[in-house]
Amino acid sequence: MRKLRFFASVVAAFAVLSSSPSFAAGRTDFKVCWTIYAGWMPWGEAKTQGIVSKWARKYGIHVDVVQLNDYVESINQYTAGKFDGCTMTNMDALTIPATGGVDSTALLVTDFSNGNDGVLIKGSGKKVADLKGQSINLVEFSVSHYLLARALETAGLSERDLKVVNTSDADISAAFATPAVKQAVTWNPMLADLKAKPNVTEVFDSSKIPGEIMDMMVVNTKTLHDNPALGKALTGAWFEMLALMQANSTASAEALNSMAKASGTDLAGFKSQLSTTELFYTPKAALAFATSANLPTTMTRVAKFSFDHGLLGQGAADANAVGMEFGNGVVVGNRNNIKLRFDPAYVRMAADGKL
Repeated sequence: MRKLRFFASVVAAFAVLSSSPSFAAGRTDFKVCWTIYAGWMPWGEAKTQGIVSKWARKYGIHVDVVQLNDYVESINQYTAGKFDGCTMTNMDALTIPATGGVDSTALLVTDFSNGNDGVLIKGSGKKVADLKGQSINLVEFSVSHYLLARALETAGLSERDLKVVNTSDADISAAFATPAVKQAVTWNPMLADLKAKPNVTEVFDSSKIPGEIMDMMVVNTKTLHDNPALGKALTGAWFEMLALMQANSTASAEALNSMAKASGTDLAGFKSQLSTTELFYTPKAALAFATSANLPTTMTRVAKFSFDHGLLGQGAADANAVGMEFGNGVVVGNRNNIKLRFDPAYVRMAADGKL
């Protein structure tokens, strides 16, 4: 028995020195989380369909895909180390885990909001200028807050001209249903339900700022570095699920109906939400976006908004406090404090047929 233990320790030591980080890590079980949103419903369906398990088995690991009910709480749990990966937007990846000192990688930029986020005002014929002097409910410091700031710019207003009321995504629909709440910013599926109500005007939406609100699967950088099998399994599963959605078959119809039901709507409602979600259905499309010269420019704007709202931490001297690294070799912000990485390596593998 001692000889077997000695042999095992030699193998482990060799693995640490080898070029395969997955052996060094020695992990086979992983957990990632997601919350209800049109662009993230494929994660839940990929689990239900067994697609995630299939890709995990291919690389000798197990990946549990867990649905959580509160979006911000899901990111907090990821930041606390309870999950290896989590679905979140680009801004939230910067302002929560990255600012909190957790080195994170955007494994997949899955889509950008192209109308999936909107600013609503009760009443007909309303416009952004009508927000002046009003209170508006939204998830404070989220992309809803960012969208509001961009909307106000178009009307020559700023946040000083109104009052923001912090409301969780789980409570936004109930709040808007009360007479006291007349303005709100939210995302689908809540947005679709609320703007369909009588006498509600959508005065601004994310299609006016294409590519700025991104949805991503973010993974702990060290975990990904030590366990490339996780990156390969998640990437492979994601694109297989998206291919199924576009297959125009009985199986794809069943999958779409399943996702619609899980998101609290019918097939027509879900397809409507997908129409305002610029999903990257192919690895090549995702790769083109992830390596675009526009990406660092967009994240520079997001960093400035975040700094202006005190979201980069008390010690942040300016918008460059947190470094962000991109696949084309560009670094934005502090090179000595890189905590958010847009690494297209696994999407490139998928595009090249090497997964």
